[in-house]
Order: sequence, then structure tokens, then C-alpha cells
Amino acid sequence: MQKTLPVDGFRLAYDRTGSGPVVVLLHGWPGDRTDYREVVARLSSSAEVVVPDLRGFGESDKHPADPASQYDADAQARSVVGLIEELGLGQAVLGGYDIGSRIAQTVARTRPDLVRALVISPPLPGVGDRILGAQAQREFWYQSFHQLDLAERLIDGKPEGVRAYLRHFWSHWSGPDFELTVEHLDHLVSMYAEPGAFTAAIGWYRGGAGAVARSLAERAPRPEDRLAVPTTVLWPELDPLFPRAWADRIDEFFADAELRHVDGVGHFTPLECPAEFAEALTDAVRPGDHRA
Repeated sequence: MQKTLPVDGFRLAYDRTGSGPVVVLLHGWPGDRTDYREVVARLSSSAEVVVPDLRGFGESDKHPADPASQYDADAQARSVVGLIEELGLGQAVLGGYDIGSRIAQTVARTRPDLVRALVISPPLPGVGDRILGAQAQREFWYQSFHQLDLAERLIDGKPEGVRAYLRHFWSHWSGPDFELTVEHLDHLVSMYAEPGAFTAAIGWYRGGAGAVARSLAERAPRPEDRLAVPTTVLWPELDPLFPRAWADRIDEFFADAELRHVDGVGHFTPLECPAEFAEALTDAVRPGDHRA
């Protein structure tokens, strides 16, 4: 593990392995950089893979800060840009799921010169007010809960509370054939249970970057303003947060997007379908590929 120079006072912890075309992988909530261990194992012989903990997660810095300015998508993207520039990575393929997907899209939108291609899973734009439907609201309750001081009073710094909370999401959001290992859960609890760590990790939601706020605020851009970076979307079959019907507007937001359905898996694509995730990343960096 290494750490970057600070951006806005935050240093990112990261792992760097392999050689070849550069891939940067961005994790989700409630995870950390170890979410990609199975993907990295498949890529490190043919690519240089850099996997950071995002601001407020894992072994990266966690500071009391205004969430809207220091933990939202723009702030997280600034740290990822700082990582790419500090390491001299040039143009990288960015992979991301959950909040890592939003952050990868933000980097591609603000610094397309640093992004060769995207490989992402939901969330994606195009949901709109469908997120206010009854079924969706039964799933997205936690984003409102994270706005309350009660969330940190009940969970922050309390290992058993953290364990129960994380286990709920890893069990409920995953497909029927996936079970988080005890070892991985123990690791995540050790990261999220340090005093202040849980509060830092939900800074994303407190800063207004959660799916509910983003979906209600989004507007389809003009065709010439669509995200031009080549993008591969891996959309799971069994993600309870983002049903496949919500993939119907991707072309309104992306100028060059390929949709790949991933059957039998839920929300945690890097761990539930690492072979498919690694294959999409390999396709994005392969010389002569239509996305190279």
C-alpha cells in the first residue's frame, strides 16, 4: 500500500501492480479497494492496475469536512485526477461500480484527456423520477437515513453495529449465488468501525451525491454535450437498486456506449462477476479494439 500526495488535504491509499496499459478501479459503498481483488488477479499480467481507497474510505484520509465540498463526486474526482497525474499514468481506463461509477463518470466528464475508456456498472444517468416509485423507495431508504445524526450515533465507532449494517447491504444487494466471506466482512468492519470512519464514508450521501438526489436533478444533455469517452456498461440482472428497465436512456447521456447484460448477479459486480468485469476492461485496453 502506498499513499498519494494530498489533494484538498486528503491522501489516497492505493495498490499498484502489473505493467502495460493502465487501469484505475474505483470501489463502491460499503466497500473499499479490496472489492477488486478478483478483478486485479485477472488483469495484473497484462495491465498496470491502480486501485485506490476513495476519500473517507479504507486507509485513505478521513477528515471532518463539509460533505458538499469535500466528499461529493467533484471532490472525489479531484483526488482521482491527482492520483493519475502524480503517478504519471497518462490516459487510463477507469472502472467503477456504485459510487465508483459516478466518480469515474465525473472524471471522464471533467478531464477526458486522462480517460481512455470507462467500464462501469450502475448507477448511471437516466433514472429520473422513477427513483421515487414505491419499490425504489423501499430500497433507497438508507440515503435518507444517512442524513440523520442518528445514523452516526447508532453506528459510528461501534463494531457490532457496523458489522450488522454492512452485512445487511452485502447480503441484500447481492445475487443468490454470492456470499461475502467472513474474512472480507471482518476486513470491512475493521475499516468502517474506527471512530469517524463510518461518518466519513457516508459523507458522499450527506454531500448530496446519492442516487436519489442525482436522479431527480439530472437532465439529458444536448447531443453534442453527451459524454464522449467510450463506455462499456455492465448491467446486472438482479440488482435490487437498479432494475434493467432503467438502462433505457443510456444513449441520451453517452455518445459511445455499449450495454452488456450480466446475468445471475446483483449489485457487487467486481466480486460477483469478476471474469466479465476483467474481460470488459481488457477489451477497453486491447490494441486494435474498437474502443482503443
